[in-house]
Amino acid sequence: MEKVRIQDDLYHHVNNEKLEELVIPDDKFMAGGFAQLMEDVENIMRADFAAFEKGEKEIPEDLPAVKEAVELYRKVLNASARNEEGIAPALKYLDKVQCIHDLKQFNETSASLMLEAGMPMPLRCEIQPDMKNADFNAFYIKGPSMILPDTTYYEEDNEAGKMLLGVFAQMAGELLKLTPLSEQQQKQYVDDTLAFDRNVSKVSKSMLEWADYVKDYNPMPLSQVKEYMSPFDFEGFLKQLYGDRVPEKIIVSDPKAAENFRSYFNEENFDQYLHWAYVNLLVKDAAFLSEDIHTLGSTYSRALFGIAKDPILEKQAYQLASETFSEPVGIYYGRTYFGEEAKADVVAMVKEIINTYKERIANNEFLAAATKEKAILKLDLMKIKMGYPDEAEELYGLLKVEEDESLLDTMTKLTKIRTLYQLDKLNKPVNRNEWLMPGHMVNACYNPFAGDITFPAGILQAPFYSLKQTLSENLGGIGAVIAHEISHAFDNNGAQFDEKGNINNWWTQADYEAFRKKTQEMIEIYDGMDFYGGRVNGELIVSENIADNGGVAVTLHIMGKRDDVSYEEYFRNWARIWCLKATEQYMQMALVNDVHAPDELRANIQPRFFQEWYDTFGVTENDGMYMAPEKRVVIW
Repeated sequence: MEKVRIQDDLYHHVNNEKLEELVIPDDKFMAGGFAQLMEDVENIMRADFAAFEKGEKEIPEDLPAVKEAVELYRKVLNASARNEEGIAPALKYLDKVQCIHDLKQFNETSASLMLEAGMPMPLRCEIQPDMKNADFNAFYIKGPSMILPDTTYYEEDNEAGKMLLGVFAQMAGELLKLTPLSEQQQKQYVDDTLAFDRNVSKVSKSMLEWADYVKDYNPMPLSQVKEYMSPFDFEGFLKQLYGDRVPEKIIVSDPKAAENFRSYFNEENFDQYLHWAYVNLLVKDAAFLSEDIHTLGSTYSRALFGIAKDPILEKQAYQLASETFSEPVGIYYGRTYFGEEAKADVVAMVKEIINTYKERIANNEFLAAATKEKAILKLDLMKIKMGYPDEAEELYGLLKVEEDESLLDTMTKLTKIRTLYQLDKLNKPVNRNEWLMPGHMVNACYNPFAGDITFPAGILQAPFYSLKQTLSENLGGIGAVIAHEISHAFDNNGAQFDEKGNINNWWTQADYEAFRKKTQEMIEIYDGMDFYGGRVNGELIVSENIADNGGVAVTLHIMGKRDDVSYEEYFRNWARIWCLKATEQYMQMALVNDVHAPDELRANIQPRFFQEWYDTFGVTENDGMYMAPEKRVVIW
């Protein structure tokens, strides 16, 4: 294959040979980059879990929850028991739904149905920090989940949406054949599920709307929400959950869904809701039944992502165990495979990046002194969570796996415990020591409600980071990712939160207008780009592009202070970390469902904003990677 010139296409120049070699595994939808590190971590941990299960390796005594994770792993491996049980473990939960005969009965038992059977409710509820008082937790609600990944999939001309709904209907129909329902009932249940889902989609937020998460904050008095929800007895539901601790303030994340609640849930279509709940409960529970039912129940998700087949049993066992007991499993991984030398090195890099950020803020040309002072305060108070937490959250001490339970009974019980644990946080102080990501995850994040940045041990590997890589490579990898996460404190969402994690306008009007102008310029750079048969939505991905822009700007600034650096190594590793091969289905879904730009564009667009790119590789207006100076956007 002819070598692509770096001046024309950084991403393919660096990654083409690797892309030729990459093969997407049959049980995955992507390979390379993040996916490769996730596979590597999974292989290491699968080997350890197998050794734990066989008694060939000792589980650390101070991590008892890992022992429970291994018990769950063992239960999944016991396929013969699940195959013998077949559909039976699910029938008692489905019967609880089937035994609801009218709205009054449902209202009287709604909380029990959710907790004891896992029945999907006509709304979702969660406990999160109050966005205007982030020291305390509040009660949030949103509409039910849709079958398809975004409202745009329901548009009349969306062929992928039609195909996927057909796959879901076929799968649901096959699953329903395993239940006591008659053929006529089976057809009716599928038809009603699709009809209920269609009504939900008409009043749900799109992914573009969800991307502006400050708009999730819509506090309303319980009396108003109760009125919206009628004939569902929302207050009664809360009393069943909380007794005399019913919250008087409800934060409505999706006001359109709340205000139009009756359009999809009412007395006339109550049976339709029950049939939707029955089908969705069956699909959810299928994952914990026999191997054949598990495979059948994953048909839709495999079609959605373009995955050829389910993972092998050992992978399924590890994945469920490590997800259910994520924090203690992550602590084990971090302690075992993430060294103190590497941790100290990366923490030092984070501190240098924060200090450089302060310097750039102080020298910023469009911010007034008062705004700069508040921005620097956010950086001063930013907490670094590196590698893995010291101890697991109390929740994991409550999760017990009993040998004589079916896998489905175990998962239903654990879900109930987890739900009650989260609900109990209402109105209590936020625990700012909690981690949003476990130590074995290959990712990183910024939490605007706590003002902290998290870098799990899983991502702290080559090509992102290694003690064996040069400083330039590490800055082009994990350094840019670290600065990316810090930049989220100042993206279009994070900029609306103060140093305490509260929604609070700390900008002068002129400064914020200047920032919004730059944000719009970033939107326009990406908006409408052709990619994988679709078009990029610049507004959907703007927050992540602002963060990428800040990540590159700050790390290049650090590079400029040093003599022992190589810009060529920096840019090459920047491109290397975004190397990705993925299924067509995933790539097309990501265009409408992912707030990140496609990886190829992340690699190729951001360097064009910076003079160091042009100087390093002699890029001119005759080259594909050239951008006219007046179009180059640098915000932070």
